[in-house]
Amino acid sequence: QVQLVQSGGGLVQAGGSLRLTCAASGRTFSMYTVGWFRQAPGKEREFVAASLWSGGTTYSADSMRDRFTISRAMNTVDLQMNSLTPEDTCVYYCAAGRLVSATALPSNYNYWGQGTQVTVSS
Repeated sequence: QVQLVQSGGGLVQAGGSLRLTCAASGRTFSMYTVGWFRQAPGKEREFVAASLWSGGTTYSADSMRDRFTISRAMNTVDLQMNSLTPEDTCVYYCAAGRLVSATALPSNYNYWGQGTQVTVSS
């Protein structure tokens, strides 16, 4: 069992940066792939980035790779977001699952954080 608690987020001006943190409980967190997703009102949940439990491999969505960076410590996974635009305004979620592929599919994750609102003003 893994419990995920998110922190960070909030309101930022366009061009600014934010850092989101996903903190996990459970001794086996290192054995879980952790992904970040985002969802705007009326839209499907969108993959942002993932950190695989095995080998330290990370994946990022093509459209965000240059601005968003995922990093992992023992019990936390962070998402550093730079050069934010109003189009990045969403609720951001972290998720964990025992997967090594298809990291962009929300259905492959078993545990989810509570969600964090990110609002970018123009």
